[in-house]
Amino acid sequence: MPTDRATAHEAIVTLGRLTEAFQQRRDQLARGAGITEHQWSVLEEISTEHFMPSMFAHRNASSPAAVSKVLAKLAEKGLISVSLSRRDGRQRDYVLTARGRRTMQRLREAREAAIASVWLALDDRDVREFVRVGQELTVRLEQYVHRTEKE
Repeated sequence: MPTDRATAHEAIVTLGRLTEAFQQRRDQLARGAGITEHQWSVLEEISTEHFMPSMFAHRNASSPAAVSKVLAKLAEKGLISVSLSRRDGRQRDYVLTARGRRTMQRLREAREAAIASVWLALDDRDVREFVRVGQELTVRLEQYVHRTEKE
């Protein structure tokens, strides 16, 4: 049976609240580490050892200049080191410093503590249902966005 309009709106409000709470927590974690949430995203990407500023900018709908500013700030804070690439002297390599690795470790530990406190305390069946519904909603919304872009 299809959902009624009032229930759909209640679900949308709940999703908005969840999204806002999630973002507030990410901001809180980043501030606790002395960085911004955007700087955290860049640090996470650099820690994968496959970081390319232009690709990061493209995937995150950011400008290369904005990413360069974040990289400069992270280097200034001593969280990353930047050097010319040995493979291609026209490119730069970005690596977490010891301080950057410690910062990422603290962020990961704080995130894991939040997961344990919030998510792992829920009934497994409820979380699995949340994942199922969330995935279905994501696919439906992505399809809807794609359809409406063609109009």
